[in-house]
Amino acid sequence: QVQLVESGGGLVQAGGSLSLSCAASGRTFGMNAMGWFRQAPGKEREIVASISWTGGSIVYTDSVKGRFTISRDNAKDTVDLQMSSLRPEDTAVSYCAAGIGRVYINTGTVAYWGKGTLVTVSS
Repeated sequence: QVQLVESGGGLVQAGGSLSLSCAASGRTFGMNAMGWFRQAPGKEREIVASISWTGGSIVYTDSVKGRFTISRDNAKDTVDLQMSSLRPEDTAVSYCAAGIGRVYINTGTVAYWGKGTLVTVSS
């Protein structure tokens, strides 16, 4: 029903910045909460940031607060994640997701997943 495609992943030096973008196609997700998740090798997939359907409610996981910024443009059907002050522990496959509800999203309330884009932070 909805397809999500991430872009912008790549290799970046520790302390650097990288911006990810998620483009949606198919049925609009304008009234769904959206989020970015990541999964490092051998670890569970975790929430990075959540944004409500209007963009008014944003939640970040503690490890990225002050470093990452999530935003959405419903007219363009895009969700972005601006990452700065990157650390080697940020290395992971990053996934865009659309939630079941309108305000929050987490691993248990995901309706659609993107295929992921790899972010590698070198030390």
